Amino acid sequence: MTTVTLPETRVPARALLTGGVIAGPLYVAVWLVQAFTRDGFDITRHPASLLANGGPGWIQTVNFIVSSLLCIGAAFALRGRAGVWGPRLLGMYGFGLLLAAAFPADPAAGFPVGTPADYAEISARGVGHFVAGTIGFSGLIAACLVFGRHYRSLGRRTFARYSVGTGILFLAAFVGLSAGAGSRPTIIAFDLAVVLGWTWITALCLDKR
Repeated sequence: MTTVTLPETRVPARALLTGGVIAGPLYVAVWLVQAFTRDGFDITRHPASLLANGGPGWIQTVNFIVSSLLCIGAAFALRGRAGVWGPRLLGMYGFGLLLAAAFPADPAAGFPVGTPADYAEISARGVGHFVAGTIGFSGLIAACLVFGRHYRSLGRRTFARYSVGTGILFLAAFVGLSAGAGSRPTIIAFDLAVVLGWTWITALCLDKR
């Protein structure tokens, strides 16, 4: 079995890839459970990052940390596939999630309960969260494109189109979210893009080539 060497330990690549397979479903499940149980949270108005606010906010913070570490581990296991940059860019997405945990999003749009509906002030941590998102999402988008080229070089046109399509759709959703000032359509589109992105990562880790 191929192994990936980490500091002072050797972790089987298969185990790291299994972590990559689990990362997406785990992140989405924890996010959705909170979305439909946290008082005042509206999944059509509030991005997942806002869940890091309030008393139970630690749950989303841990969700970011766990999913980021699983994603980074998968990137290690994918070394040698799609050249040097494919795995590195996937690891960049994981790093962005880790930064998102360190710099939580500011309260906004009435969440958590007690926040004014029109509240939109941006603190230093809010700027940090935006930077984290830009780093992470840029990494994911670029990883989709690089892996798409890799699969095209193998003659696997379906997976190549799937990878490139995921990257393009995620880019469109991210740009729409940034420009849409939190409108419902852009929030919903971005929520779907997040699910699409994690689904692609799961498929990538399940693939054998």
